Amino acid sequence: MPTLGGARVALLEARMSKELADLVERFGGRPCSVPSVREARLPPLEHVAAFIAALCAGRFSAVVLLTGVGVTALLREADSEGHLAETLDALRQTTTVCRGPKPAAVLRRHDVPIGLSAAEPYTTRELLDALEAIDIDGKEVALVHYGERNDALADALEARGAELEELCLYEWVMPDDVEPLRTLVGELIDGHLDAVAFTSQVQCRHLFQVAADLGRSEELANALNSHIVVAAIGPVCAAALKSLGVTPRVLPAHPKMGPLIAALADYFELSHKGEG
Repeated sequence: MPTLGGARVALLEARMSKELADLVERFGGRPCSVPSVREARLPPLEHVAAFIAALCAGRFSAVVLLTGVGVTALLREADSEGHLAETLDALRQTTTVCRGPKPAAVLRRHDVPIGLSAAEPYTTRELLDALEAIDIDGKEVALVHYGERNDALADALEARGAELEELCLYEWVMPDDVEPLRTLVGELIDGHLDAVAFTSQVQCRHLFQVAADLGRSEELANALNSHIVVAAIGPVCAAALKSLGVTPRVLPAHPKMGPLIAALADYFELSHKGEG
């Protein structure tokens, strides 16, 4: 197994911060966890109840689900409305379309079959490719977003003729306390860390937002392109970094946390061999 060789690795993951830190330690690294995102539940609105009613009435020919958090939030709202059993039955009767393994896992726990799944690396492109298998022209299609609206996906579905019903149940926001992120910006710039692993595009944006507030975004970009090894979990995350002026050095073969840290360890091993 490759080793990080004691490298100090900054982690911005929030929901699975412990699991990611454990992975870094397992590969011989020293994790520095500074969560950069908070998933904030949006208050129940009238359109949520209307969406659940439409789903239970069998109006949707397909339901597109982007995250496990989104599926869980949908079922929680259905339960609070007293319609959980009906909602699960409705999902079993329609074509469920999952962007990745996390929404699929939630559905399987509730005995809901998966109609279509996007292939790796689970981006909007692969999701649209999967949807080619069904006719959505003139059909009502539900789209349950992640922590922000996926405009590109929504526009593409409507361009294919879908009558789209969208639902947002939570949003990605800054942590309540951003001081640890401010400290992290300084530590990255000053070279007190060896690497940083990004597991979502919003982590990239939030880190640079904090740096911009400090007037240090250019310094941060320079650090991440020079003495800090940057790892991005997948192409969407990598594209977000590139839009901020940073080119990641490490991209795993599979867009998951385990392969991400393994690829980072491979990079450090190869670098040390090259130095030797």
